[in-house]
Amino acid sequence: MKVTRKRRRRIRKRWIALAICLLMVVPTVSYVRALLYPGSASFSVRTVEWFRDHGGGGIVDAIETWKYTHQQPPATGAPIDVTTPTSTAPTIGRPGARAASTGLPVVQLLPGVKRLEGEGTWSVARQSRTGVPLIWTSWVRADPGHLPVTAAAALMPRNTYHLHLMPGTREPLVGMRSKNGYSVPQADRSALVATFNAGFKMNDSHGGWWTTESAAIPLVDGRASVVISRDGSARIGTWNRTVRMTKDVVAVRQNLDPLIVDGRIADNLTVNANGRWGTLRSQLQYTWRSGLGTDAHGNLIYVAGNKLTLATLASAMHQAGIVQGLELDIHPAIVSFNIDRPGANGAVTGQRLLQSMVPPANRYLVDDQRDFFYVTAK
Repeated sequence: MKVTRKRRRRIRKRWIALAICLLMVVPTVSYVRALLYPGSASFSVRTVEWFRDHGGGGIVDAIETWKYTHQQPPATGAPIDVTTPTSTAPTIGRPGARAASTGLPVVQLLPGVKRLEGEGTWSVARQSRTGVPLIWTSWVRADPGHLPVTAAAALMPRNTYHLHLMPGTREPLVGMRSKNGYSVPQADRSALVATFNAGFKMNDSHGGWWTTESAAIPLVDGRASVVISRDGSARIGTWNRTVRMTKDVVAVRQNLDPLIVDGRIADNLTVNANGRWGTLRSQLQYTWRSGLGTDAHGNLIYVAGNKLTLATLASAMHQAGIVQGLELDIHPAIVSFNIDRPGANGAVTGQRLLQSMVPPANRYLVDDQRDFFYVTAK
């Protein structure tokens, strides 16, 4: 009888061990697939995203919130990073009337803070072969409590650019088909001007993703939206309030609630009621952030910087002249704006808007897991 009981215990232990092994096999296989899935993404990004997709989002959010809210920047010191104009590029500085006369917005500086050299000055960072400015850049300090914190602005003048929305291998949908691939199409590279990140992952964006090729995620009323028309121009607004579907619309990318409407920054950015701008405490994180908007002249403006909170990102966007704007994506591995210069034989040389940006300067010239925008010259 004793032998029988021992045998039963051994069998039970073997079954338990087998069950544990089987339980480990499934997530292990899933994780390995995530690490090997096509599209550019770092090991850490793949690991974090896999953890999020398998029920660990709350833990990741808690870790990120602790990390980025405890990395408060210093109150004084030199700027973190600034845009560097080319040596031959024309600049437009103060007084503001001169900038306004060119169709560029007047950059507003922090009140009571002495202006630094180059701050608030628009400089040409990319121009056509005939000398037409295609990208103007500037930078500002947006946080009066942390003066080293800077944000860069890249302005694409109205009627000079054609904006395109591209899918990645995993966003907006895993395995989504794309006739043009998941990087800047070769046919458009000779006219390429810039590439930059889109919004949050679709599960976190609270919005939709639509092109004439694929209605991937249903569009949501009231969400902040980048709306691209057939002529390549872009409008920023609130879906089915200030922007809506027409026969001229070719793409829509939504992300959270609007940050700036009619020149006014949204209220309660430090409260984030109902998670309008992401998880409850993400708005307080000092991290890389990006936003997109249009100014009063219809120019398209991208803004990004490190050590920004949601409120200081909105402030920087407002300072740069944005009157209709939304937040794009956040965190170091994601925020990316590259100024691109096509060369011979289809080669493209990329330059980061800010040298401290983490993603490579050739991002989106190879397949990427995330959806993105790219700009060509008209």
